[in-house]
Amino acid sequence: MQVSELPEEYTHLSFSQWWQQQGEWVEEPNERRDGISGVQYLRTPDGKTLYSKRQCGHLSRSLRYPLGRPTVVREHRALEAYRAAGVRVPKLVFAGSRKEAGVWQGLLITEELKDFVSLDQWYAEDAPVQHGNATHQHMLRELAKTLGLAHMAGWQHGCLYSKHVFIRVRSQGVEIALLDLEKARRRRRKHAAVRHDLKQFYRHRGPMPEADWFKLVEYYQQVGVVEPSQRLLGTKTPVAPR
Repeated sequence: MQVSELPEEYTHLSFSQWWQQQGEWVEEPNERRDGISGVQYLRTPDGKTLYSKRQCGHLSRSLRYPLGRPTVVREHRALEAYRAAGVRVPKLVFAGSRKEAGVWQGLLITEELKDFVSLDQWYAEDAPVQHGNATHQHMLRELAKTLGLAHMAGWQHGCLYSKHVFIRVRSQGVEIALLDLEKARRRRRKHAAVRHDLKQFYRHRGPMPEADWFKLVEYYQQVGVVEPSQRLLGTKTPVAPR
């Protein structure tokens, strides 16, 4: 595939102009939600890497939107809400949707999280040993704090897998960012968001040892959003002893 060259003033491109941009596929287009969705790399003139999520007929449905609305609209809203809650997420460059020949097209373009590594990479590269236990514990505390900020704002991530948690170690400490908010949604009851996300993360925590899971829940308990008790998490999900 021929890669497009973005103009210097790329931040002012229209939907049609963004739609014409082409790059390498990060995630090949796949069919889901009765539509097609994929992600491409784009390179900017100033050396930044962008991720362009391109969708056709890819809709999310709800009681409010029974006929469906472009998934990128939902994810755009979640990105803004998480940022407002103090959660680090990728910087938004462009988001939009349009209907062409009766089919919804959607675009969500974000900047790369520079110098961040996924939680999977963190353990695969033995970061707990490389950076030391103090930094590793700081990472777990910051992850607990990050999840707490989202839950206090009433938001459920909905797809909390280890590959969607990103970490950056800097001189001033550890930073956590969350990706893939396509399934994120508001919950009227905060404990429902806590239960869903923590149970899901336990099942999809990847290489994170169970001892670190217990430590994460212990730090989460200190945040004080909702007590993640055994009753809340469910009998099959361990919870840190008090």
